[in-house]
Amino acid sequence: MATHSLPELGFAFDALEPTIDRKTMEIHHGKHHQTYVTNLNAALENEPSLQSQSLEQLLANIESLPASIQTPVRNNGGGHLNHSLFWQVIAPLKGANEMSAALKEAIDQAFGSFEGFKETFTKAATTRFGSGWAWLVVNESKELEVYSTANQDNPIMDGKQAILGLDVWEHAYYLNYQNKRPEYIANFFSIINWEAVSEAYEKAIG
Repeated sequence: MATHSLPELGFAFDALEPTIDRKTMEIHHGKHHQTYVTNLNAALENEPSLQSQSLEQLLANIESLPASIQTPVRNNGGGHLNHSLFWQVIAPLKGANEMSAALKEAIDQAFGSFEGFKETFTKAATTRFGSGWAWLVVNESKELEVYSTANQDNPIMDGKQAILGLDVWEHAYYLNYQNKRPEYIANFFSIINWEAVSEAYEKAIG
């Protein structure tokens, strides 16, 4: 019996066009994300004591897992958790979609302004070599921080709580953008669901 399952998108596959095209969304969600879920469940199949743990628990304590499943859980559990957040923080924007006053204040304090944040985030996403993610996180001091991780590593493995993530694996954008990752990154800002990011921020600071 599967322990983890693929979350629904909450919007149509073509709802983010032209920023992200329908075909990319179909493949990204239905094939890539589903594969992470399937492989994670397979890795946990013979570990009944771990099947009830959340993704966050598994990844935050990755080094305490049996050595034989650490890499599969890291890659596939990370892929599952990363994408589950990604689908929440992007959305077809209709009407107002503003960040909370608390998040705006925290961004201004950490980066000087929204433009300062945007520049920092863009650099993290652009300079991530190969496959990985760019993140806006709440760190151990409850302050905002931008950085990137390789492959499917999640910030929770570094003791940080992700509230916004951008997938810069080629599968996330190549059909539409080919090798133009900077264009994909620039367009990402037009589909950020700031209400969801604000909710994640409030939860992370407790």
